[in-house]
Amino acid sequence: MNSLASLEDSICQLIARYDSLQQELQTLKSENRQQREEILRSHAELQTLRTNYNRLQTAASMLGDKDQRDRAKQQLTYLIQQVDKAIEILRKE
Repeated sequence: MNSLASLEDSICQLIARYDSLQQELQTLKSENRQQREEILRSHAELQTLRTNYNRLQTAASMLGDKDQRDRAKQQLTYLIQQVDKAIEILRKE
């Protein structure tokens, strides 16, 4: 009779352990799914950042160095002054 009770106890322990492992498996699957989604979001963000970085590099290369920017600014200032003079002349007429 003891061996039958012992066997029954062992089976109950195995079933309890099985249920516990099933719950742990479900938890791990859920965590895995969340981490995969986070990886996909991070990958998308990384792609966006790379695209923005490439755009910034392109814009910076188009701007040129500081001397070129200063010359462009001087030319724009000169052109604005010329337009202002032309407007002033037109007003006087």
